[in-house]
Amino acid sequence: MIKHDVKDIKLAQKGKLRIEWAAKEMPVLKSIKERFRKEKPLKGVRLAACLHVTTETANLAETLKAGGAQVYLCASNPLSTQDDVAASLVKNSGISVFAIKGEDHKTYYRHIMDALSLKPNITMDDGADIVSTLHTKKKELLKHLLGGTEETTTGVIRLRAMAEKGILKYPIIAVNDAYTKYLFDNRYGTGQSTIDGIMRATNRLIAGSIFVVAGYGWCSKGIAMRAKGMGAKIIITEVNPLRGLEATMDGFDVMPMRDAARIGDIFVTATGDINVIYKECFNLMKDGAIFCNSGHFNVEIAIDALKKMSKSRRTIRDFVEEYTLRNGKRVYLLGEGRLINLAAAEGHPSAVMDMSFANQALCAEYMVKNYKKLERKVYSVPGKIDAEIAKLKLRSLGIRIDALTPEQKKYLESWEMGT
Repeated sequence: MIKHDVKDIKLAQKGKLRIEWAAKEMPVLKSIKERFRKEKPLKGVRLAACLHVTTETANLAETLKAGGAQVYLCASNPLSTQDDVAASLVKNSGISVFAIKGEDHKTYYRHIMDALSLKPNITMDDGADIVSTLHTKKKELLKHLLGGTEETTTGVIRLRAMAEKGILKYPIIAVNDAYTKYLFDNRYGTGQSTIDGIMRATNRLIAGSIFVVAGYGWCSKGIAMRAKGMGAKIIITEVNPLRGLEATMDGFDVMPMRDAARIGDIFVTATGDINVIYKECFNLMKDGAIFCNSGHFNVEIAIDALKKMSKSRRTIRDFVEEYTLRNGKRVYLLGEGRLINLAAAEGHPSAVMDMSFANQALCAEYMVKNYKKLERKVYSVPGKIDAEIAKLKLRSLGIRIDALTPEQKKYLESWEMGT
């Protein structure tokens, strides 16, 4: 059997059925897979992917293999792996997977090294951990790289910082910044799946609660939208005055986290930054306050500080840790501070990941065809790819739109006509 490290290969049949179920809601990726199978645009390409190992990712991996790529897959989060999916990819799809749900820090990075043992030409990242590892611990592999893609906001921020400092050694396309990614995946996907994760972990009623969302980017907007729709009172915390103003105009209360800490019932961070819920906030919180993260890495909540200021800690139910503070209050951390939508639930619905992973597949193809023209920096998704995905998605939904007439095109391209 191909190289792999999964929890239990016997779970493969269950995983296969779940992958098939997800595929029913991924018609755009299916159409790309059919074309890839015929044209083999990735023939001979070695591709290392560090992504959430879910049913949707499985369909992407199978699409890349259909295009001719040799794929090694590892997890981009220790708690997001679906073990049955990992097993199915190995046994039924012939794809090397190195991922086990709940793996410790050491195993997580060993699995990244396993994926890099392929000596990849293309990397596919969700958080830039594989890129970071290449630039620090496996520099000798950089000579093999043609390019890469990045899935999420946090990773794009890290990669742009690397590019600005002149240390990024190969071109990367910021898939996260595609309209067909962040307008749908970040807003609708994160919005729904975050609420799903909170409800599965806690079984608490959202209606009537004071629901604090840290940040007001696209992910946060989706979370706030869904929580409001379920009857919660929404508070937004922000550091960006424009986004704070936008949240105010959208009808939400806006205040500093320190003030929100005193009155919130449920807190969700989605900023991509560190210590958003910081040490001083915990003692201010109500007895029974719940907090979680939906912003990729488990650094947004000051967990180490929370541990030090607590007199006891216990797991009270799956994905719920109860911390008893020295003042006697009990507060609850969900999913170890990792992505709650993937730790306690199944992540984004397949229908939105259809577009996100269509971007990944087409950007991998674009990179293989155009890498010689590209510099060592972060690129936006080409507009033609974004538009093609939107067109395919509309077609799959049975929706038609208008086309510009020659007269309208001429008007938009001219300056003479005026008013």
